[in-house]
Amino acid sequence: MNTTEKSCPACCQIRSAAPTEKINEEKFEEKTEIRSPVWEFVLPIVSGLALVASFFHWIPGFDPAWIAIVVSGTPLFRQALNELFDGGRISADFLVSTAILATIVANGYFPAHHGEHSYLFAGGEVAFIMQLGLMLENWTVRRARAGIESLLRLTPRTARRISDFGEEVLPISQILSGDQLRVLPGETVPVDGKIESGNTSIDQSLMTGESMPLDKSPGDAVFGGTINCFGSFTMRATNVGEDSSLARMIRLVQEAEQRRAPLERIIDRWASFLVPIAILTAILVGFGTWWLTGRLEDGIMRGVTILVVFCPCSLVLATPTAIIAAIGNASRHGILIRSGETLERLGSVDVLAFDKTGTLTIGEPKLKFVQSFVKDYDENGLLALAASAETLSEHPLSRCIVETAAERGLSLSPTADFRMFPGQGIVVRIADSFQGEVATIGNDRLMERFGIGIDEVYKKATDTRFNLGETVLWFALDQRLIGFLSLADTIRETTKKTVERIREIGVDVLLLTGDNERAAQSIAEQSGIHLVRPNLLPEGKVEALEEFKQRGTRIGMVGDGLNDAPALKTANVGVAMGKVGSDLTIDAADVVLVGDDISRIPFLIRLSRKTKQTIFNNIVLSMSINVVAILLASLGVMGPVVGALVHNAGSVFVVLNASLLLNIKREE
Repeated sequence: MNTTEKSCPACCQIRSAAPTEKINEEKFEEKTEIRSPVWEFVLPIVSGLALVASFFHWIPGFDPAWIAIVVSGTPLFRQALNELFDGGRISADFLVSTAILATIVANGYFPAHHGEHSYLFAGGEVAFIMQLGLMLENWTVRRARAGIESLLRLTPRTARRISDFGEEVLPISQILSGDQLRVLPGETVPVDGKIESGNTSIDQSLMTGESMPLDKSPGDAVFGGTINCFGSFTMRATNVGEDSSLARMIRLVQEAEQRRAPLERIIDRWASFLVPIAILTAILVGFGTWWLTGRLEDGIMRGVTILVVFCPCSLVLATPTAIIAAIGNASRHGILIRSGETLERLGSVDVLAFDKTGTLTIGEPKLKFVQSFVKDYDENGLLALAASAETLSEHPLSRCIVETAAERGLSLSPTADFRMFPGQGIVVRIADSFQGEVATIGNDRLMERFGIGIDEVYKKATDTRFNLGETVLWFALDQRLIGFLSLADTIRETTKKTVERIREIGVDVLLLTGDNERAAQSIAEQSGIHLVRPNLLPEGKVEALEEFKQRGTRIGMVGDGLNDAPALKTANVGVAMGKVGSDLTIDAADVVLVGDDISRIPFLIRLSRKTKQTIFNNIVLSMSINVVAILLASLGVMGPVVGALVHNAGSVFVVLNASLLLNIKREE
């Protein structure tokens, strides 16, 4: 009984001015068996009422247990035959069907006397509780799939494209990258893109798990499938169709549900072996009892009871229901897990390695300090000169300096003769400074290259900045050192608390970065990380991970950049930052954090470990129940009616226990 073959109808409605269509739902439903929730309730209710009537003998001359067998047993017979003839597989449903047929045959030879419960009652009871367990199983799957069902209905059917001929409403399939689109209040953003004009608030909760809408302005990125809550805006499409963030999310969740965990595959193979063993055991016990007691009825009763209790339904349900529930819960929190195998490996991780830039830090440098060595320029004067020099550079440090000057309202001077020296800095002529001096801004190597001396007094002035892990840029005019600026990446607000929670769980934390040792140590101290590997190129990160793996350490990797993709593949489990992470990084990862919120990682580890524990408990319980029930049935202590109750109670418990994974909440 494979829970990944069940599906459910949509249960979420998304407010949108434009109609929606199920662009990926057809593919999703091709692989699933959809069953109406109405029938899920009707079949057990009808069967239950029939069994009550059979128990109290309400209908003279007719045993209502037949109704339960026909209503709830027919789907089991059909499924067993389909698996036997189409797939050539003897399944758990086959064993259940055999048990029900055995009760019918036994009832024909040994009908119930007045006041007794017939074999038919036991058969109807088995069919009824199987349907009840299936209803609970489907309920668990439906709750777990609520996230993807919502995602499937987020994709708009149309978009408003702005062209030379005005505004036109087109099918979403005709929208191309580069098109200019308009989005009105209350509508769903049609595709990924960047806002060109207008200010708004976007509800990204179903994609990222963020509870509050985010304010957006020109230049900000927006994602297809999110809800425009406030103002009208125009945007330029970037990723469309299957390349959009929403389509990528849907693919990841669908892949996760289709991939089976190793433990799940082992249990299914084990269950297939148990079916012939159960039939053989029932025959041997039945004939053995007949030979020892001389009573054929006792032999048949014990044989039928063993068939009833031997069925490995709860064992088959133990893993898939827990995996689906956990993946569904994670997706509601903006975490996409590729497979059940990933969940198993994640719960066993001993060390979690983090990239620095864009993972532990925001990934955007900030100006930290400005120091002038001459009286001609104060802090803002030096910053204005530096920003003027950096205007033509596209380097992140240059953009940071220019943006900071703009925020302070500083006026910039025109420049000419711009030259860039990669890895060192820039040289440019600033027209308004003195008589148009040449500005040199960069690191020690650039100053040395142009013969600009740096006194020891000046170097000592930067020691504090270096110790804080900041990058120092010297500034000189016509070979004269004027001062320096220091910049540094900003650590995320949630980083230190996240690291603390990960270590509390029992997982050590490692920092892998290409930064120099002082910068790496500074970030590590701010983050509460004790294991640091600085000065690493992408291949160096891979070698560091391989070193841990060779020691027998199970290690995970969290990263966001293109250069992290090899490391994510090398680690036992790779976690990618989905918002700013590159496509290659996301494709290389086993887990994707949609909203770039690393504070979700402790929840993810706890969920993984709880899932493994739930699966283990389910397996131990189901096997224990089966073993005890088989022994009692062999000794004649337990009859088919009680056996059906005991056995199916295990199946119901397994499903209910797995559904508890849906209620695990993330610590705020």
